Amino acid sequence: MTRSSCVIVGASAAGVSAAVRMRRLDYPGTITLVDADPRLPYERPPLSKALLDAETAGLVPIQPAETYRDLDIDLRLGARAVEVDPARLTVRLGDGDVLKSGRLVLATGVRPRKLTVKGADAANVLSLRDAADAGRIGAHLGRGGPLVIVGGGFIGLELAAVAVDRGIEVTVVEAQPHPLAHVLGPDVAALVTGLHREHGVRLLSGVTVAEFLGPAGRVDEIRLSDGRRLPAAAVVVGVGVEPRHELARSARIDTDDHGIPVNEFGQTSRAWIYATGDVASQFHPDLPRRGRIEHWDAALRHGAAVGSTLAGEPVRYTDPPYAWSDQYGATLQLVGRARPTDELVLREGAAPGRFLAFWLRHGRIGAVAGMGASREIGVVKRLMAAGVPIGSEQLARSGTNLRTLLKARPTLPGSRRANQQIGEL
Repeated sequence: MTRSSCVIVGASAAGVSAAVRMRRLDYPGTITLVDADPRLPYERPPLSKALLDAETAGLVPIQPAETYRDLDIDLRLGARAVEVDPARLTVRLGDGDVLKSGRLVLATGVRPRKLTVKGADAANVLSLRDAADAGRIGAHLGRGGPLVIVGGGFIGLELAAVAVDRGIEVTVVEAQPHPLAHVLGPDVAALVTGLHREHGVRLLSGVTVAEFLGPAGRVDEIRLSDGRRLPAAAVVVGVGVEPRHELARSARIDTDDHGIPVNEFGQTSRAWIYATGDVASQFHPDLPRRGRIEHWDAALRHGAAVGSTLAGEPVRYTDPPYAWSDQYGATLQLVGRARPTDELVLREGAAPGRFLAFWLRHGRIGAVAGMGASREIGVVKRLMAAGVPIGSEQLARSGTNLRTLLKARPTLPGSRRANQQIGEL
């Protein structure tokens, strides 16, 4: 009998997580993990939190090299998957090799969105997605500033903090009225941006880049939409991402603006092809509609759920999305997704370096964000999982013991719990 086979394209958090989970649940077939990056699969979050001084220095492996060997996972690194043949169930690589694939997992992720204004292709206009990008940015920062960051999202603000710590002058240009407002809302976002202003970051909101100016192939000045000009030794653009779904289209499976639509088990419009991680367009309890969840923790968990399903133990990924961001020695944590109809509750004493914010939904915590509040966030996660009813007055008081609230309330029937099947990766 022919041995079953699975090809996973993308040695990302989701792809590695799927492969490891499959093998630890005794998937009997071959598992081949393909990625164009030649490096041992590495964690992406540290890239913006502590920039590399060289392309390979300081990388944190997702799994030790021996794990892939011990679990009989075939790593095909430095190999680019270029085409899927849905009739033959094969994946063709850029070097001409063809892989048999009874099951295919697309963990191809996303790419940074590019600006289309004049000068955007200059050598010192950079973006951050992988280790090579981090190495280039680190090299430019080593030459000094000023640095202009276009886009005030998590990556942009993390890079701003790293640059400021290196003594570099930083300006952040954000098209929206408040950086991070689409994630945290204006009130909480103002606390985060207040921390950056305290450290000397210049934040310009409600403006965009009109053009990059300078000699051929290099930028030394930026003209903004309001006419202001900013000097720049380097520019980092972080204005969102686009899904890498070219391979999906070669397989003739459905795609949408978010990426690759999947069902509750990660399955695409072709039964033998799955998608996971940032490229997956999915329904989720914390999303108002189908969309992407672009966080490291979510990629690990969604990948593990897909891997479990492929190993014969179907798992739905329903955990509240969790994200964190390190800035100036403090950690911003976010659990769940706030909705416009939620009631925002800021705990007493909120300040840029330390705060705790809750979003109440039907009398329960729907989402939480905290800066310098890791211990409290851990307790709130449990309150959310147990579906504990709670009032805004209790949450607002700084003296309220959250652990007491957890102990005082029994778990409600039907409340959402963390995936028990994920386990240790």
